[in-house]
Amino acid sequence: MKFAFFGGLYSNYLALEVAISDALTRNVDKMYCLGDLGAFGPHPDRVFPLLHNNSIACVQGNYDESIGNELDDCQCGYTDPRDNHFAQVSYDYTLQNTSDDNKAWLRELPKEIRLNVDGLSILLCHGSPRRTNEFLWESTTSTAFLDRLCTEHKADVIVGTHSGIHWQHKLQAGRRYINVGVLGRPENNGQTCVWYAIVRTGDDADPRSTCQLNHGITVSVDFISVEYDHQRLATEMRQESLPQEFIDTVLNGWWTTCLEILPSRERRAGQY
Repeated sequence: MKFAFFGGLYSNYLALEVAISDALTRNVDKMYCLGDLGAFGPHPDRVFPLLHNNSIACVQGNYDESIGNELDDCQCGYTDPRDNHFAQVSYDYTLQNTSDDNKAWLRELPKEIRLNVDGLSILLCHGSPRRTNEFLWESTTSTAFLDRLCTEHKADVIVGTHSGIHWQHKLQAGRRYINVGVLGRPENNGQTCVWYAIVRTGDDADPRSTCQLNHGITVSVDFISVEYDHQRLATEMRQESLPQEFIDTVLNGWWTTCLEILPSRERRAGQY
């Protein structure tokens, strides 16, 4: 089987359009979204038809739970006052511009999705299996911890998002943790592209990057960069009076907000 996983849409319907088209040309069997459909970008309602029309199953992210239930904030997990300020600006805009029908749909999304395919147990979540808004970073998340998550949640492969930067770890007995990145904004590396992941199992696994589990099943991961019309997105963000800090990130590929959450190694990768 071959699956496409999209993380953190953040209302970036332009990137989602390109990612769906790209995944279809690669003949994926199914596409999944791992949550946080709104935030950051303009026109949050525009992602929903793309998801519905392409039968994309979705996990409920912290943003989706908050918007669906009209909570006071996004439950993003920030503590820095500046980051919380921009998070609230983004949340208030998304809440105001999401239709009641879409809010109702977000309320009913599952916290996780489990796939059993080719002898593999694949767990899809948003942040981590234990907490929706948990940030897992490559530089600070140990393989021992990820192995424990796989064991406790009876998964061969865990697939998540939330932190905004794609990465993976190969674990004991061939198990794997995969962070698929996000489609909503660049990865704090000076590039304007965004990312999604394709996971292949069994005979579809890519022999160049295959990892064999202890029961003989193979799995491989490809991270796919997506170039989209980021100039158009910036223009629409400006028209919607979203913060210039958000627009700058779209145009130059460097994060200007949410920096508090970054560990030192991921922070050093950026210019701020």
